[in-house]
Amino acid sequence: MRNWKKWTLEQKVGQLFMAGFDGLTPTDGILDLIRENSLGGVIYFRRNIGDPEQVARLSQTLQEKNAEAGDAPLFIAIDQEGGMVSRIDRDVTLIPGAMALGAAGSAELAYQTAKISGRELRLLGINVNFAPSLDVNNNPLNPVIGVRSYGEDPAFVGELGTAAVRGYQEAGVAATVKHFPGHGDTEFDSHYGLPLIAHDAERLERVELAPFRRAIAEGTDAVMTAHVIFPAFEPESLPGTLSPNVVTGLLRSKLGYDGVVFSDCMEMHAISRHFGVAEGAVLAVEAGVDVVLVSHTLEEQRAAIGAVIAAVRGGRISEARIDESVERILALKEQRGMDRTASEPGALSGQLGRAEDWRTVREASEQSITLVKDTAGNLPLRRDEPTLVVWAEPREATQVVEIIEQEATLGAALRPYLAEVRELRIGLDPGEAAVRELLEATAGYSQVVVATHNPVSRLPEGQVRLVQQLAERSGLRLVVASTRNPYDLNEFPAIPTYLAAYENRPQAMTSLARVLAGEIPARGKLPVTISAAAAE
Repeated sequence: MRNWKKWTLEQKVGQLFMAGFDGLTPTDGILDLIRENSLGGVIYFRRNIGDPEQVARLSQTLQEKNAEAGDAPLFIAIDQEGGMVSRIDRDVTLIPGAMALGAAGSAELAYQTAKISGRELRLLGINVNFAPSLDVNNNPLNPVIGVRSYGEDPAFVGELGTAAVRGYQEAGVAATVKHFPGHGDTEFDSHYGLPLIAHDAERLERVELAPFRRAIAEGTDAVMTAHVIFPAFEPESLPGTLSPNVVTGLLRSKLGYDGVVFSDCMEMHAISRHFGVAEGAVLAVEAGVDVVLVSHTLEEQRAAIGAVIAAVRGGRISEARIDESVERILALKEQRGMDRTASEPGALSGQLGRAEDWRTVREASEQSITLVKDTAGNLPLRRDEPTLVVWAEPREATQVVEIIEQEATLGAALRPYLAEVRELRIGLDPGEAAVRELLEATAGYSQVVVATHNPVSRLPEGQVRLVQQLAERSGLRLVVASTRNPYDLNEFPAIPTYLAAYENRPQAMTSLARVLAGEIPARGKLPVTISAAAAE
């Protein structure tokens, strides 16, 4: 890496790109990018994840192939935020998501859980985590952030977020705070369109920027940009990722950040449909981004790299600008020792999912479960009465919501504590006929728990209809527990008993079951505001 100034332009530009691929082993396409384009990094998605031994082998193979082709190790990155956004969710210590940690209210637990996750990622050869999210989720209708945020208070988000940064980086993983300068107050998902946040600069400074300012001051390794338009900072209709005023003017000059800046994926519709991936890559580099993500399509990856090379050859981008990014990228790779490969697959035994790590995760999870209200005195559940659990689960994937086959449902978690538990599984939005069938199935039960699940901005109408009609049944002890979005209560504010679990992961469901059964108290506090009527 010391001789990088002697590299060709093509080698240097390659370092500015991170690419994804499909499969559990390296594809010819990704290997070609490594050999022919000196690719700077690779990003894993669920499509790349099997068991831990496979992940470690994959990381090791990629780094070995890369070492044959060039001098600089690869960034190997993942979105392992915890909770609902976790590409690896089996055979590791799965930590709670940001809002669950926000409800637990402990910066120390945010630090400890991040360090646990970071240590395990590094064992698997992953050296960059695109976490934590420092978005301040102050918009209940936000369809893409939600429980990925620690909450709605900027100082609190900054406190927990920087604790997580410290945990990841002490474990040897580069933390990446996102999505700068903030994606928390949008009602549109940048995977599917181009959002705009119209607040003035004073408000953005006070709310959106505050957590990032703290993370920069405390030494975050990396920042990821948002594909969101901020007119207060950028007079043209350019999203933050493509805006020199945001990346160079605001992040670099005003906030004094000189670390690595990653773009969010350029194939998201906010960029691909409005600017094109290749032109978007050129604009991002012009704006000051160091590493451009093109996560999915080989043709787009090649076109984007070629477009930046052509922009330098044609004088649109100076080679000095490329050198600035290469220097930052190589400095981070050296700082975090990214030339170290994954553990040998056979050496992983006993290193993942350690008992002491699960104890920390269990403590954080149990501390997060939030009893918002129980005006009817329905808790704890009557242990000797038959209980019906209605479990809502996603059955269609989006770019953020992934289908996760999960046997550790709330019903399964409750069975050790109650005499009789029956569980009905439903999709996210059951139609009128399905709701009628569900209502018929609840006949004869005096104790019903509905586990709502809302991966978008508003709870789907079918779940709302079911809860409202159950609430009308005389003599029924109805308990509603949200297993993702705590704002679900806004849809049926008169419900007397409501809890928030922030995620439907197995440990969260075990913790929720223990609260419902009266085994432990509910100690969590809502880190966001719901309507006053709903909270009464």
